[in-house]
Amino acid sequence: MTTSFTRGEILQPLPPPASLVGPWGWARAKLFSSPLQTLLTLVGAYIAYVLIWTFVDFTIIRAVWTGEDRDACLDEKVGRSVGACWPFVWAKFGQFMYGFYPVEERWRVNLTYIIAIILLIPLLIPSLPHKVLNAVLFFGAFPVLAFNLLYGGSIINPWLSAIGWLALIGGVTLMVGYLMSRVEENPNTLFLQYGFAALAVGVLALVIVRTGIVDAPALPIVETRQWGGLLVTLVVATTGIVAALPIGVALALGRRSKMPIIRFLSVGLIEMVRGVPLITVLFFATYMLPLFLERSPDAMVRVLVGVSIFSGAYMAETIRGGLQAIPKGQFEGAMALGLNYPRMMGLIVMPQALKLVIPGIVNSFIGLFKDTTLVSIVAIFDLLGGIRAGFTDPQWASPVTLYTGFAFAGIIYFAFCYFMSRYSIFVENRLNTSLRR
Repeated sequence: MTTSFTRGEILQPLPPPASLVGPWGWARAKLFSSPLQTLLTLVGAYIAYVLIWTFVDFTIIRAVWTGEDRDACLDEKVGRSVGACWPFVWAKFGQFMYGFYPVEERWRVNLTYIIAIILLIPLLIPSLPHKVLNAVLFFGAFPVLAFNLLYGGSIINPWLSAIGWLALIGGVTLMVGYLMSRVEENPNTLFLQYGFAALAVGVLALVIVRTGIVDAPALPIVETRQWGGLLVTLVVATTGIVAALPIGVALALGRRSKMPIIRFLSVGLIEMVRGVPLITVLFFATYMLPLFLERSPDAMVRVLVGVSIFSGAYMAETIRGGLQAIPKGQFEGAMALGLNYPRMMGLIVMPQALKLVIPGIVNSFIGLFKDTTLVSIVAIFDLLGGIRAGFTDPQWASPVTLYTGFAFAGIIYFAFCYFMSRYSIFVENRLNTSLRR
């Protein structure tokens, strides 16, 4: 059969062969394009099948879902090979989530979680407005509120303390800005006036807190030694993640500073912290930090300080790598526009550097989240520590209890880490201007 064409007729493209389109076409191009690729695909599929089937078989198919004690999870009692003992998890669920937090006060933990989710979700969605207000509430007001709810005590004093310290920091910053404006022969008296006012407010607020003039109403105090489980994991991980970025930026800039004393101190802190494992830092913060302070801080506070410094030191090197990747022309262009050093770094250089090292930053966050399990070394029980404490209960002692607890912990850790990983990919794609037309 022949087809005739007329002069000037536009030929329509023929459809691609059926073997190159659809699922089979994709599989042929990606998975079976060569004998070696086919072999690797089959081996990988077999390994994935074995791992996935083993996990599903243990956690779902052969699992026991109801029971009152260890008898429900014993092969000889059930009459078959038993997988995961989920009744053990249901019985110890409160301990895994809250530790030894009083049952009648757990509403405070739940309320803290709810407020955190309400503030975090709008912050993670780029299309929603009022990001500045949302960030101020989440990073500024929420930590004070969370501490107030979780620890208890006076409802007013923590806010006065936070206002006092923020006012002092703001006052000192304004004073430094005034001195810098004088050096540039353009003194700004507003900096001086607002600086004195902020310092006065800060001193007044801290005096009120110190004297205890305002001490009511108050929530029942729950000591941090009663905290545990997922609560401790989230507190330690969130504090370390939030503190890592500003500490890392400060240390990275300090390491690149032209002032020898600042550069020496930054390099010394980074190398000292990176040269020892996290366990050493935790021991130092727990047992050595009180020797340098007049008043020994709470055990949880000492751990948070150690984790923050450790994560900040590693973050500094990640950010320094991003700064070194910025072309010299960006610095020169910013200086040509008349920008001073803070504006050049804050508006031009640092945003580009942070965009380049998003995978490294999120990798540090994921590693920190998993490293929170080490706090059990200094007698603070996180999620994994709470699960291991549950193994000591003879009522639930069985051959599968250990594996069930670790499977439950693994699911939770994977869920949090996978979310951070996927969100970082979303942010990378959104900030990748090379993909936009």
